[in-house]
Amino acid sequence: MYEDSIEIIPLAPLPEVEAGADLGLLLLEAGPTDGFLPGDLVVVAQKVVSKSEGAVVDLGEVSPSARASEIAAESGRDPRLIEVILQQARRIVKFERGVLITETHHGLVCANSGVDASNVPGDERVSVLPVDPDGSALAIRKVLEQSAGGRVGVIISDSFNRPWREGSINVAIGVSGFKPLQDRRGESDDYGRPLRATVVSVADEIASAAQLVIGETGRRPAAIVRGYSYDRSDGSGRDLMRDPATDLFR
Repeated sequence: MYEDSIEIIPLAPLPEVEAGADLGLLLLEAGPTDGFLPGDLVVVAQKVVSKSEGAVVDLGEVSPSARASEIAAESGRDPRLIEVILQQARRIVKFERGVLITETHHGLVCANSGVDASNVPGDERVSVLPVDPDGSALAIRKVLEQSAGGRVGVIISDSFNRPWREGSINVAIGVSGFKPLQDRRGESDDYGRPLRATVVSVADEIASAAQLVIGETGRRPAAIVRGYSYDRSDGSGRDLMRDPATDLFR
């Protein structure tokens, strides 16, 4: 490999993950033959984290509110699903042309509060985001580090759509074991000009790269990104949330 190259290693497929499962141990069992190594970055899909934590809702047990029924009538969607979306939101950012953009209780701005029916068994069950994605990442990291014998970084990832761009991309919603932002301000570019605004979301770039081998099907919910030199300072997914005071789009 070139000195600056990285590897992206998919973990083996997992069995269906039930509530209460020790996800860290399942990932260890699905790991590569050489195991997890110090310095590895491990990206884990949100859906399997939510399943292990019991963050799955049966729509048959949901009673829609008047507001949920109103939005459902406008959008042509199941009012019970809309109710779950509203319960997972601190506010509605925008509702237009049947699309519901919300800000979750974590502070994430995304479609449908991250509520999703894909890859969830049962016709009337949906997953919601983990209550504490950073805490989820930390719990997994503790298990993997015992095996690796050194520092491992963990990302909980989810797919987000982006303004002005077609297609979804995976981003980090939970982080443990490294600093998710690389602040390049004050450095110089290749021509000696000072960088004044360059802050790179390393965690999002790693999450997106890992998704190339995780995929949307095939029960491969995790991957190792190996060979990338990262800042091992403590960080969290909250570091990636832009302050509303500096957000031009709110």
